[in-house]
Amino acid sequence: MNKSRSPSHEELTNVGGSGDTLIQQEHEDDESTGSQEEDMNEMNKENEEHPDKENKEEEREAEELRRSNRLRKSPNNYSPSLIKPSNEKMASTFTATSSIGSMVAPNAHKTDKKLMNKLSSSSFGRRQNVFPKLRRSSPAVVCAAKELHFNKDGTTIRKLQAGVNKLADLVGVTLGPKGRNVVLESKYGSPRIVNDGVTVAREVELEDPVENIGAKLVRQAAAKTNDLAGDGTTTSVVLAQGFIAEGVKVVAAGANPVLITRGIEKTAKALVAELKKMSKEVEDSELADVAAVSAGNNAEIGSMIAEAMSRVGRKGVVTLEEGKSAENALYVVEGMQFDRGYVSPYFVTDSEKMSVEFDNCKLLLVDKKITNARDLVGVLEDAIRGGYPILIIAEDIEQEALATLVVNKLRGTLKIAALKAPGFGERKSQYLDDIAILTGATVIREEVGLSLDKAGKEVLGHAAKVVLTKETSTIVGDGSTQDAVQKRVTQIKNLIEQAEQDYEKEKLNERIAKLSGGVAVIQVGAQTETELKEKKLRVEDALNATKAAVEEGIVVGGGCTLLRLASKVDAIKAALDNDEEKVGADIVKRALSYPLKLIAKNAGVNGSVVSEKVVLSNDNVKFGYNAATGKYEDLMAAGIIDPTKVVRCCLEHAASVAKTFLMSDCVVVEIKEPEPVPVGNPMDNSGWFRHSNTFTLQ
Repeated sequence: MNKSRSPSHEELTNVGGSGDTLIQQEHEDDESTGSQEEDMNEMNKENEEHPDKENKEEEREAEELRRSNRLRKSPNNYSPSLIKPSNEKMASTFTATSSIGSMVAPNAHKTDKKLMNKLSSSSFGRRQNVFPKLRRSSPAVVCAAKELHFNKDGTTIRKLQAGVNKLADLVGVTLGPKGRNVVLESKYGSPRIVNDGVTVAREVELEDPVENIGAKLVRQAAAKTNDLAGDGTTTSVVLAQGFIAEGVKVVAAGANPVLITRGIEKTAKALVAELKKMSKEVEDSELADVAAVSAGNNAEIGSMIAEAMSRVGRKGVVTLEEGKSAENALYVVEGMQFDRGYVSPYFVTDSEKMSVEFDNCKLLLVDKKITNARDLVGVLEDAIRGGYPILIIAEDIEQEALATLVVNKLRGTLKIAALKAPGFGERKSQYLDDIAILTGATVIREEVGLSLDKAGKEVLGHAAKVVLTKETSTIVGDGSTQDAVQKRVTQIKNLIEQAEQDYEKEKLNERIAKLSGGVAVIQVGAQTETELKEKKLRVEDALNATKAAVEEGIVVGGGCTLLRLASKVDAIKAALDNDEEKVGADIVKRALSYPLKLIAKNAGVNGSVVSEKVVLSNDNVKFGYNAATGKYEDLMAAGIIDPTKVVRCCLEHAASVAKTFLMSDCVVVEIKEPEPVPVGNPMDNSGWFRHSNTFTLQ
């Protein structure tokens, strides 16, 4: 058997290069052991000199050890001071939280810091978990409690209906030529005075949560009608109120709400078909009447909108701006205009106006940054030989390339100008495509294999006129690309229908306006800001109503068309399946008179008397009550006209909301938490001190 022997120094230093490390560790252990013995001897000597002090220290250590044991039983109670102790209590804390500490150094508060660090970092210390780790507790997910409202005794439906009535009564104040305004509080700035139904409806928030849900249901009818037709929001709310009021009576009497709502749905669908039969195409002379009625019988607004339509065409673009004077104004912008000016004033051709004006101009469109003038040599040489002016539109033009263009322009070699492309990111590329379609150009893009240095005159577009100022640019097409422009406009309109955000819709409408080649701008003027906001809403409603009339035609206004449709219900009832569906048809018939009655009421006349007189006195569908004059006459001849699209949307959306309402039987709302009492100075501004329920003057 071989005898075991200790490895020599040479063997240790030559094994895998680890001998030095091992020897160094052995020396450190020797030094550590020596220092421990010296520290222990020093502490024993001190304890012999001060025995009372030793007893006190042992008692304190025992108390800290008991506290440590309690903490170990509930690890979640560790405080940061146990993990990161201060320098003064380092030793005692270590003794209290570590079993090895109490064994190695019973009087640890005197122990050297180096010894404590070695113990805590050694493998033995790590095995003993000298410094236990705190675990982060995941926060509990707190769900808000819900309150359930069942319709056992009819109270829930009554509360919902109360919310509907509060909203409808508020919005209904604005209906008709003699409707009044609603003043809306504004936390910042002056209050708003509005006559627009959907604007009022959006501001309504009721204190009772169940009533508020009822108000929100009816608000949907106004919002949807506003999105599709742009007008008729008040009529939608009033008509929905009528459907719900008549339906609740029948359901409370024991009728089946499922079959009743089915009857309402079928009747409304049949009435829409009848409405289209009553509609007629709008004449140019009638556009002013449509706009005036929608603006609250304001003939000035009606005439201005009709003039704008005549100048840019029925399908032209008409936009609104806030004017800077008290008078309304109308002007037409020809061509595509956007907010980008020339990149250098050296391109100016008219020094008095500080503008660039080119006729029969060529356009170069580049969807990247132009950094090198050499890339433009081919295009510029063609322009010199052809003798035509050229406009460069690019993402940006760096200084070297710009200097080359400016020098050639100043020498008279070239008729040239340059500007940055409008928009940013994806919208910039879309604007370049729109300009290309208007002018017949091809956009230079590396993604499609086109490079600027190889571009020729075949990629250039053509414009009849180009006008550039410091801040704006206008491009007027030559009319040769009308078919392509119309296809592009149709494509953008499809994108508008798919868009969900108002900002996106606004930008898409701007693109249509720029492509159309002619934009009529109405500047709304007023004496005060409050009046300006209210007036602009009226003009916006009138403009939307005029556009709707162009799309689907017109019918008699003043609520009389809905009243005439009520006479068609009896014929529709014969085609329904059962009696309860016929009851639903009767609900529609009674509700159709609500708008006319409210228009008459706002004019100071009994609505029931007016509706009966209109129905019984004359079979002519154009005959009705003119609330503006108080006369019974031919409303079509008097200019009391509504767009067919507006009436259709009101009927469809009111029936849809009523169907949803009558099918509801339970409401779930969140329980409101009580608001905490604000903590502050008990002294109020009056100088009185409040204590409980008594006040004393200080």
